[in-house]
Amino acid sequence: MNVFTLIIIQPIFNLLVLIYALIPGHNFGLAVIIFTVVIRLLLWPLLKKQLHQSRMMRQLQPEIKAIKAKTKGNRQEESRLMMELYKEKGVSPFSSLGVLIIQIPILIGLYAGLRKVVDDPHQIVQFAYPGLQHLPWMQYLSHHIHQFDDSLFGLVNLTRPAIGGKGGFYFPAFILVAASAIIQYFQSQQLMPTSKDSKGLRAIMRDAGQGRQADQAEVSAAVGKSTKYFIPGLVFLFTISLASALSLYFLVSGLVAFLQQSYILRKDESEMEQIAGSPAKKQVKSTQKTTAESAKNDTIEGEIIAKKAAKRPKKSKAGKRKRRKH
Repeated sequence: MNVFTLIIIQPIFNLLVLIYALIPGHNFGLAVIIFTVVIRLLLWPLLKKQLHQSRMMRQLQPEIKAIKAKTKGNRQEESRLMMELYKEKGVSPFSSLGVLIIQIPILIGLYAGLRKVVDDPHQIVQFAYPGLQHLPWMQYLSHHIHQFDDSLFGLVNLTRPAIGGKGGFYFPAFILVAASAIIQYFQSQQLMPTSKDSKGLRAIMRDAGQGRQADQAEVSAAVGKSTKYFIPGLVFLFTISLASALSLYFLVSGLVAFLQQSYILRKDESEMEQIAGSPAKKQVKSTQKTTAESAKNDTIEGEIIAKKAAKRPKKSKAGKRKRRKH
């Protein structure tokens, strides 16, 4: 067993097997759904920070354009000012890669584990950790492997691909593939900036062909718009010839991610800045604290002056009349 199998494939596969062995009914499709939700919940803290950083990057676009206009093509000066701006606002341009990087080994591990089950159903027991092999259902399954339910509630055989395999075209799996690509599209579109004035990638390339210098912000926006079509297309092509359990993973993962993003994007911006540990937020809090302390001190001083004034002896009206007569 190589190192990658030991530290990536086997732990991910065994988490799936543990869920499968413990859930009532021991349905493999339900186990994949629960497994996917667990993974998305584990990624929740990283996702919150990533979405906040993406939102901050969109809010900085006017300042970024101002820097580009100020530097007038001086790339070195532009880069220096951009880095200073990012540092001042507490923004990391590469923070959005975190969730993607973490999910890559998860997908590889899940795919490798599913391949083992598709090629030999006995692997669901043999590839499990010894502790899992002693669970009651796993012990029963080791002697009655035909009881292994590899379907999604009896509707879709999760070991079959949509295209290819022994039975040719498999329509239930194709529905999962198409649904996973559609939810990936809406998930990507949710994070796209809604600027009507931004140019498309073709328009930018046409301008470049005419000798006009392309604005990097416009290029990034155009690439982002293309990504919302590229990622769903990639998911569709990648999963259509693989076991449909992988399509189910993409479908559930995309759906949960869409709901998570909807929740985070509706949250108050001040709370989002607190999550990301923004220096600007800390500065606002410090200013508010200083203002509150100053107001408190002014109140205390006012109370002291009022007490002193109250202790002074008051001159009677009679005394005032006597002084007037004299």
